[in-house]
Amino acid sequence: MVDFELEGEYVELNQLLKLAGLCDSGGAGKALVAAGEVRVDGTVELRKTCKIRAGQRVRCHGVEIRVVPAG
Repeated sequence: MVDFELEGEYVELNQLLKLAGLCDSGGAGKALVAAGEVRVDGTVELRKTCKIRAGQRVRCHGVEIRVVPAG
């Protein structure tokens, strides 16, 4: 489980994967999403730049990212 502190209203899914250290770049994050390897709140998400907000959970390659508000 990884806690990601969200600065602002949302983060795009591909950028979240990069910022959480699950891939090296936003492009690699897009590839993971396109391959169907990413779940948001338990559902496979295929929108690469889906807006992820505080309170959501993202899972990829056995790692769960819990998005929490900053502060």
